[in-house]
Amino acid sequence: MNSQLSEKIHQYSATFSKGQKQIARYIEEYPDRVAFMTAAKLGLTVGVSESTVVRFATEIGYSGYPALQQAMQEMIRSKLTSLQRLRMSMEQFDREKILEAVLDKDSAIVKRTKENMDQEAFYEAVKALVGVKKVYILGAGSSLALATFLSHYCELIYDNVHLIDATGEARIYQQMISADKDDAIIAMSFPRYSKKAVKALDFAQNLGAVTIAITDSESSPLVKHASHVLLAKSEMVSFVDSLVGPLSLINALIVALAMEKQAEVAEKLDRIERIWDEYGVYEKVDEKINDEE
Repeated sequence: MNSQLSEKIHQYSATFSKGQKQIARYIEEYPDRVAFMTAAKLGLTVGVSESTVVRFATEIGYSGYPALQQAMQEMIRSKLTSLQRLRMSMEQFDREKILEAVLDKDSAIVKRTKENMDQEAFYEAVKALVGVKKVYILGAGSSLALATFLSHYCELIYDNVHLIDATGEARIYQQMISADKDDAIIAMSFPRYSKKAVKALDFAQNLGAVTIAITDSESSPLVKHASHVLLAKSEMVSFVDSLVGPLSLINALIVALAMEKQAEVAEKLDRIERIWDEYGVYEKVDEKINDEE
């Protein structure tokens, strides 16, 4: 079990009631189960009331049971296989309320990302990116979708953007071989962390490039190879990783960079729009104006 959580339980164990001792024992034996139990279900499982579970969480230093549960989920995320996640989600979600539950969880993730965002770190990263010549972007696994999105918009801001093909380590190094101190790499990864993303940052750092990690925690293996770290909450939703927090952070990064390079971006967008019109890239939609009062 997570050493910090175990230490908290040990620290306050002398003050536990009989019911709280039962909770502590069950948490230590079955952390993977408790991570996805409601306070009511945990209470029912160990034979105590829901209020006893909530008091237990606050007595060991958490703001409430959700904070304790979140700490336990973060603890086990990097250890669970996709199949284990799927099996757990079968107990976590009510089949009739899946849409509502997932949307609520995503909303909470974005809120926590905002509350925990280090704004100084964000603007320092923006400042570092403004003056670079080439931008390399890497995301492996589910993070590839984020990397592709960021790359699409960075191409409207920079003249030289490389979305790294991370299918093999040799391929990664080959694409980055020309990187230097005037360039930057943005690598992103969330539990379970990609070894390729970690090695790519390490390689870029050795070349002297600006290294930016978008990840979920200071304990992420990407952090030690990054000159700038941007943290965004990411949680499990069944076997799926919810990436709404990182995506919202990336949106903010794109907007901030566009504002810093406003003149160049405006000129580039104007040229692109004229080309799109000339070659009929987008279907034109005639909007009918309703004159009825």
